[in-house]
Amino acid sequence: MKTLQLFQINAFASSLFKGNPAAVCVLDSWLNEQTMQDIAMENNLAETAFVVKREEDYHIRWFTPEVEVDLCGHATLAAAWVLFHRYGHEAEIIHLHSDRSGPLSVKKEDSGELTLDFPVDTLEEVGPVSAISEALGKEPLKVFRGKTDYLLIYENEQEIIEIVPNFFLLDRVDARGVIVTAPGKEVDFVSRFFAPKCGVPEDPVTGSAHTSLTPYWAKVLGKADLKARQLSKRGGSLRCRLRGERVWISGSAVPYLKGEITL
Repeated sequence: MKTLQLFQINAFASSLFKGNPAAVCVLDSWLNEQTMQDIAMENNLAETAFVVKREEDYHIRWFTPEVEVDLCGHATLAAAWVLFHRYGHEAEIIHLHSDRSGPLSVKKEDSGELTLDFPVDTLEEVGPVSAISEALGKEPLKVFRGKTDYLLIYENEQEIIEIVPNFFLLDRVDARGVIVTAPGKEVDFVSRFFAPKCGVPEDPVTGSAHTSLTPYWAKVLGKADLKARQLSKRGGSLRCRLRGERVWISGSAVPYLKGEITL
């Protein structure tokens, strides 16, 4: 019998029951892939992050209840919080590596926020995707395709709030997920993120989506430092900064629980 420590952290949140909950397991060595997928399925959260210490950095992988994904912002933020506050990481920056997304890092700010340093997504404008428009019930102004997601641009915040997706239809779209976004009333831009194909109908706050959102809105608004809000039921706030080919995404994290997994 083997026990593993598990932490559940609310990322991009300033209080409990807000932001995006992620599970974090810091391992001595990798479990087999099926076991990690089974743990993520059992946790039934948008993402479970698994972390293994290497000589100079940490190796990180992310699993939804159904699949392993290339990049996850909120679970990386959660993992960094655990390494800083429960495993005694002393330096102000945690360096991580993903086989799917390359070098990543998280910096502890004096404000208490954590800042992700992620690679920028490359967007290509495409024509309307009828399956997505039908699933969302609203025709966007523009559609872009990134590495893993579609990005749909709408006119205003109210349109984003009013979207009621048909997840059965959206599940047929060949992409990790669909980001919808518009200018915000009190922030620079707002968004929502739908990923039923990954077992996450609507993600509460999606750090990785902001690697697509940030370069788009930085160009449209003519500024590199942006404030963002994800308009899910739980909601979450992010500060996004475009720095060349990297995006800095900052937010707070709040611990919810510590437990043990018995294998």
